[in-house]
Amino acid sequence: MTLPAAVLHISNHILSLLSNHTSPPLFVALQGPQGSGKSYLSNLVRSHLSAAPYALNVVVLSVDDLYLTHQGLVDLAQRHPENPLWSGRGQPGTHDVELGVAVLNSLKEGSPVELPRFDKSLFNGEGDRLPMDGTGTIVELPVDVFIMEGWFTGFYPISLQELESRWDGIWARERKVLNLDDTVVGTKDNIIAVNEELVRYMELWSFFDVFIKLEAASSSSSLSEPASSLSTIYKWRLEQEHNMKARNGGKGMTDAAVKLFVDRYIPGYVFFGDGVFKGYDREDGSVVPRWLGRSLRISIDKKREVVAVQKF
Repeated sequence: MTLPAAVLHISNHILSLLSNHTSPPLFVALQGPQGSGKSYLSNLVRSHLSAAPYALNVVVLSVDDLYLTHQGLVDLAQRHPENPLWSGRGQPGTHDVELGVAVLNSLKEGSPVELPRFDKSLFNGEGDRLPMDGTGTIVELPVDVFIMEGWFTGFYPISLQELESRWDGIWARERKVLNLDDTVVGTKDNIIAVNEELVRYMELWSFFDVFIKLEAASSSSSLSEPASSLSTIYKWRLEQEHNMKARNGGKGMTDAAVKLFVDRYIPGYVFFGDGVFKGYDREDGSVVPRWLGRSLRISIDKKREVVAVQKF
């Protein structure tokens, strides 16, 4: 099997850092939008580095596996009926951050730990986190590399002033270009609520030594970029859905439903995505990601082929 170029770039970058990393595991965060192949690539990296000649113990966990229990998600939605972003799983605020921190702490200390699991098929697709009762994966020690992948991994909150500026600026442009319905977000207060929740995730991000960012080739952290850059995410996710339906006899979302599905995630990229590169500026001091200077930005085209690799 010929490995995708992205797998080789990621693997080689990890190997280059391992030689000077004296306190395993090496914590690697991987972020990529819906349909970009982040889960697929993460698992290929694990397989590649676990095999000879490297024979490393690599553990992969999705941020999705840290979702609240089904009852927790229901309770969140009921407490905030005005916020459509919390009407289901996906957004910051829908995860058990404390559980994630506990798992990563165990790995850091070299203690045995069971990996959380979220089954998206339960409750008619609403999903539920499975009990950590010993029936899941118990991590074998010692761990050399730990990879956490997710669509908003490394996203940081922003100041209220910056949030208001983006609401009136780039968010207004994105809504128009991507034809986003007002009901996707509702009011600005709903974005403010998600922004406040992101503060809790900073403790989780603080574990990571290395960051791998997957992005559409035209995308950039610059807020002056043309608003249409996020349109590739729709193409990727729609392609994934079509492929799945071709395999399972047509079960899945309609094209219109896929559009609405992706719509809910667009605010995250617009308001919080560039935090990967700069962290969080606040009145009592800045929070700078520890991964800066040891990370990779991998640009992929619409066919998910690597077109550029940049260190940051």
